[in-house]
Amino acid sequence: MKKQIPWLPAVLWTLISFVTLFPIYWLFVISVKQPFDLFSTPDVILRSFFWKNYQDVLTNPTLRGYMLNSMIISSGNALLVTTLGFFACYALTRFDLAGKESIFFWTITNRMAPPAVFLLPLFLLLTQVYKIGDFSLADSRLGMILVYCSFNLPFAIWTLRPTVEGIPKELDEAAYMDGASPWVVLYDIVFPLARPGLAVTLILTWVFAWNEYLLAATLTNFNARTLTTGLSEYVTTTGTAWGIMAAISMLTLVPALIVFSVVQRHIVAGLTFGAVKG
Repeated sequence: MKKQIPWLPAVLWTLISFVTLFPIYWLFVISVKQPFDLFSTPDVILRSFFWKNYQDVLTNPTLRGYMLNSMIISSGNALLVTTLGFFACYALTRFDLAGKESIFFWTITNRMAPPAVFLLPLFLLLTQVYKIGDFSLADSRLGMILVYCSFNLPFAIWTLRPTVEGIPKELDEAAYMDGASPWVVLYDIVFPLARPGLAVTLILTWVFAWNEYLLAATLTNFNARTLTTGLSEYVTTTGTAWGIMAAISMLTLVPALIVFSVVQRHIVAGLTFGAVKG
């Protein structure tokens, strides 16, 4: 006899899925409507598609440059933050360092203040301090990668800490007894076991950098401007191009969905890894 699925949980999850996905669907509806249809009676069921909004976005070289900047900055930041966070967690969990608990707490305090507090110091650092001759980190991809590191690295350390702590130290000691060097232990033993947690940290920091607006809008002019800041260019004194803004927003979902699909099998394992110690 087959076990029947209770109807109440099924209905509940259907409602939750509808509430979650409907804003995305409505965003798509706006993106394929003509400008004069946006202010008419709302029509939930699509009867025609106006693809010119997507055509205008994809054929715009400026917006393509913004998307390339977003991809480079987000990917570079995620890789750098995950790597540094992994090394930091390994050192803080494997070695008996004085005040390491205070170090863990100090790192997370950088996430407690709102990003707007750091706008002026970061602006002065990029434009005045980190400037050698004609080289400057201001309005550069490298500069934005480093800026996002200051916010995402504390998060990466706290996310990876339970993952690295959950790997038994006896594995390290056994490898050392066999003559392995610290780098061999780190790469051949700890790294493979920590891959689920690394995948979660990578995707979360990537999404944080991909969606960030305030810092990118303030610290970039044109060369390192990201796609999220490009939305503001369609809000003018003569009107707002809602259709194009919706099309840009829909396109920003595509890279995130691709990244999620690549690492989705690691997400649940990474979030629960190290939560229970035997």
